Amino acid sequence: MKNFLLASSILSADFSKLGEEICNVLDAGSDMIHFDVMDNHFVSNLTIGPLVLESLFKYKKIRYAKFDVHLMTSPVDDLVVKFAKLNVEVISFHPESTTNVNETIKLIKNYNCKVGLVLNPFASLNILNKFIDKIDLILLMSVNPGFPGQVFISSVLDKIRIVRNLINKSNRNILLEVDGGINKSNIFAIANCGVDIFVIGSAIFNTINYVETIRCLRNELKKVNFISRSVR
Repeated sequence: MKNFLLASSILSADFSKLGEEICNVLDAGSDMIHFDVMDNHFVSNLTIGPLVLESLFKYKKIRYAKFDVHLMTSPVDDLVVKFAKLNVEVISFHPESTTNVNETIKLIKNYNCKVGLVLNPFASLNILNKFIDKIDLILLMSVNPGFPGQVFISSVLDKIRIVRNLINKSNRNILLEVDGGINKSNIFAIANCGVDIFVIGSAIFNTINYVETIRCLRNELKKVNFISRSVR
């Protein structure tokens, strides 16, 4: 049975009570917290940085949570170091945000964090041929990065299938993550393409009952595992 993971994207949370929001979504069953970092340069929005994350650690529940940091900044290496020192689980970056992809990968690994490479919806997959043996996670954007609440770009489904095939052929334990426009109506189809981690923002934070919302999402994922078992 495949172990699907839900990463709640706080880009859609209420920032006026961010600590409470994160605690609530963790209590509701979120596996990870997706932390979007934007610099109003690499993407046309400005969010939060390492000082905010560090301040959130006053909540014990948050201090021990798994953080999946997505850097949408350029340059990127300085922020890699600052987040890595906070012992986050994964640090993902866009290859075009650095002058040397290899060095940024090494920098992340030096701090014993998992390395993720992020590809935008219409970006070429060719770069994976060069770096797939050096990374731990591939994050495919299913919306154009920068703002929450966008609609899932359906053509990304084909890209997900291709990347899943590349991962399988690599014989490496690389996680496949998808971010953007995922909700209870499409998570089944997306999961069927071979995704491991689902980044979900507004589909959780824009609902009243986080527990019920995450339960509904997991029920859709259970259907995928049920069908997989039935086919064998």
